[in-house]
Amino acid sequence: MLREGIYSISDTTTVHEAARYLRDKGVRAWSAGCRWPLGRSGIAERYFDKVAAENKCPAWMRVSEIMSTALVTVSPDMSLEECSLLMDKHGIYHLLVLEKAGSFRGMISVTDLLQLIASDEKARADMLEAFIFPQR
Repeated sequence: MLREGIYSISDTTTVHEAARYLRDKGVRAWSAGCRWPLGRSGIAERYFDKVAAENKCPAWMRVSEIMSTALVTVSPDMSLEECSLLMDKHGIYHLLVLEKAGSFRGMISVTDLLQLIASDEKARADMLEAFIFPQR
């Protein structure tokens, strides 16, 4: 499941402005510098690690000071299990989805994966129940 509406901010945006923008849009990850979405944890985790824990002022810090640059990417045909394993291996919550030619396709979050896995498990359980207890 790829979500529509990947939001972008400039890497010169302050952390405070970015946090407000994300809150207003209801999202956790963003694209800085208008090229790629953030591929590591969302602003909440980065904020606590890089701003609050170090007692820095979010009104003066730029997004470029806390954003990740080592992005983990996947292709649209990768399995849920492969995506989940990559997130676990790298300790991240979002994966950048790229077409084979390297063009941007979207972003998938750990929440997206959990929703897909849960819906698949429910479908399997419903199918098994129908097999065991057929309607007459």
